Amino acid sequence: MAGDLPDYYFRIRENGAVVFKVDTENRQRRIELDEIATVNIRNGNIKPHGDRALSDEERRVITDWMAARTATLARRDMDDIHRAIDHLNLTAQWVQSRATDEELDEVTDALLLAMHDLRSVLVRRKADRITKGTKAAE
Repeated sequence: MAGDLPDYYFRIRENGAVVFKVDTENRQRRIELDEIATVNIRNGNIKPHGDRALSDEERRVITDWMAARTATLARRDMDDIHRAIDHLNLTAQWVQSRATDEELDEVTDALLLAMHDLRSVLVRRKADRITKGTKAAE
């Protein structure tokens, strides 16, 4: 079993992780997790735990994990957006075919405001991209 375990374990937190070194080579033959660092994905900080100095190998493992985690989160964000598009389409179908007047009264204002906000941001960002493209072509 010890051969199957990774050398490091990352306990995911909202903005990163707590990094543990996995220890199975002890007298009790128990799995022990030795906290070695805290990682912040947003600002890239790696903070060693206590007075510990991280080895080059530990820093490499942590930075590799940070890159992989950032890519995973980016893929999830795009998947969430595609799901939101699906939900908007399903919502339009629901409004057209099955929604009662009471149900529409409950959600119409919130949906209209959210869609207005989204539309405003999308139009502004698209205009920015077009403007940048025009300036780059000149």
